[in-house]
Amino acid sequence: MGSLPSDAPGSAPSPKAPSPKAPSPKASSPKASSPKASSPNAASPNAAGHASSLWTPDGPDLLIAGDNLAVLRALPDESVQLVYLDPPFNTGRTQRRATTRSVRDPDGAHLGFSGESYSRTIEALTSYDDTFADYWAFLAPRLIEARRVLRDDGTLYLHLDWREAHYAKVALDALFGRDCFLNELIWAYDYGAKSRRRWPTKHDTILVYVKNPETYWFDSEAVDREPYMAPGLVTAEKAARGKLPTDVWWHTIVPTSGPEKTGYPTQKPLGVLRRIIQASSRPGDWVLDPFAGSGTTAAAARGLERRSISIDAHPDALRIASARLDLPVTPFAG
Repeated sequence: MGSLPSDAPGSAPSPKAPSPKAPSPKASSPKASSPKASSPNAASPNAAGHASSLWTPDGPDLLIAGDNLAVLRALPDESVQLVYLDPPFNTGRTQRRATTRSVRDPDGAHLGFSGESYSRTIEALTSYDDTFADYWAFLAPRLIEARRVLRDDGTLYLHLDWREAHYAKVALDALFGRDCFLNELIWAYDYGAKSRRRWPTKHDTILVYVKNPETYWFDSEAVDREPYMAPGLVTAEKAARGKLPTDVWWHTIVPTSGPEKTGYPTQKPLGVLRRIIQASSRPGDWVLDPFAGSGTTAAAARGLERRSISIDAHPDALRIASARLDLPVTPFAG
C-alpha cells in the first residue's frame, strides 16, 4: 500500500458539501441475511464503455495495473462496500527498502549466532518519489471517485500521517458532510529512530467516513478482540475474552523478519487491515484498495472471505502483490 501512481498531479475540482443529513451517525445492526448484491450502475462518464469489461459483481478478485484515478472512474456507482486508501504521505523524501541476502563467508563482517561469519549483499532496491507539487490536487479527485463507488451502507478509510491528516479531515467533511464522519483512528507503534528534539512521532491517522450515516454497516462483534491492559481489574471471564478495540490501536509494524514481510517499503500489517475489514464489511462484500502496494488489503480480505479490487501502477508493487495473492495482473486499457 501507499505506492506512487504514474500520473502527475494536476488541477482538480474542489469537493462540494452535500445537502444536510441527519445530525448523528447510527450504525446498522448486523443482519442475519446475506448482503445485497452490489449495484452495477452506470460508471463515470469519463470511462464510458469500460466498466462492464473491467469488473462485474460476480467476477473474480482483481489486481489492476494502471492509473488509479482512471480505474476508479471506470467502476460503477455503488459497487463496493469498503474503500481503504493508503496514499503516499507527502513526506518530501524518497522511501526505500533494500532486500539483502546473507551467505557464509570466512571473511564476512557479520557474525551469526553459531559463530560463523557472513557477508550480506543487496538483492533489490525499490523506491518511489513521495513529493507532490500539489498533494491535494492529486488526492481530491480520487476521494471524489472513491465516495461515488461506495454503496449506500459503505465506509471509506483514509490512512495518512500527521503531515496531511488535518487537511484531509477538512476536505472529507466537505465531500461527505460532517455528519458522515465516524472516527479518527490512531494506529500507534513503537519502532524506529526517536527524535530528541521533539516528541517522537510514532503513530498514523486513519480517518473513517460513511456514505450514509443512517444505513452504514458496522459490526463490532466481528472484530478480533485484544488483551486488557490491566486484566486483574476485570473478571477472569472478561480477561479471557479480551476487550473491543477503541479508536487508539496499539499494533506493531510488520516485523523485519517473518512470513508476513514482503520487502515492500510501506507495507502495512495484516492485523490492522483485518480489523477494518471485519468491522465495516461482511463475507462476500467487495473491498477496494486504490493504492494496493504489496497487496495487504486483498490478503486480509481473502482471509475473511471478502472479494477485492487492488489497483497500482508501480511495477514492484504489482510484482510483489501478484506473487503474494497468486493473482494475474490485469492491465487497464481505459
